[in-house]
Amino acid sequence: MATNVSAQARAQSTSFPAMALIAGWLIPGAGHFLQRKWIRGGLLMVSIVAMFIIGLALKGKIYSPNTGDLLDILNFAGDLGNGLLYVLARIFDLGQVTVQVATADYGTKFMVVAGLLNIISAVDAHSLATGRKRS
Repeated sequence: MATNVSAQARAQSTSFPAMALIAGWLIPGAGHFLQRKWIRGGLLMVSIVAMFIIGLALKGKIYSPNTGDLLDILNFAGDLGNGLLYVLARIFDLGQVTVQVATADYGTKFMVVAGLLNIISAVDAHSLATGRKRS
């Protein structure tokens, strides 16, 4: 009976690890919401979205994929980690102005770190879905 329950739980937890990873990347915290980790998902969503919005408010730069400098490519990878937030910022031309104020560099770093945190949270949701991590 116990093995039947654990096998059923394992089959249930491994049914959507890719979906938890992709959903967690596209929408911050969504991978945890799919697994009914409401508090963790909510905290991740609020912190990542707040960091991204603060970065935009500080007039930070959103990097585009057509850059040749290695640091620009790494910053683009960090920005891309924001998922749909990055896509929405590109659609509405947010963060596209040249950096002219001193706080803009902090804003740029806020958005890159938000993207990296979102990638880590998506990988965490994937690990929870596969059962590699318990809670």
